Amino acid sequence: MHISGNFIVGVAVSVVALVLFAGLINMMRGGSPDLSQKLMRWRVGLQFVAVIIIMCVLWFRG
Repeated sequence: MHISGNFIVGVAVSVVALVLFAGLINMMRGGSPDLSQKLMRWRVGLQFVAVIIIMCVLWFRG
């Protein structure tokens, strides 16, 4: 099964956006600061993975 690079990049960016919005919603509602901090740390890690995925897709496309 062949998965398009565009699809993989879209999933990676969507996951980063979901974690970002979850952290922002938690902060705006006055939720746990520990949870907000954890979500923002996850966001940074997922952004790193998303950038690696984007660079790999671009490299494979030539």
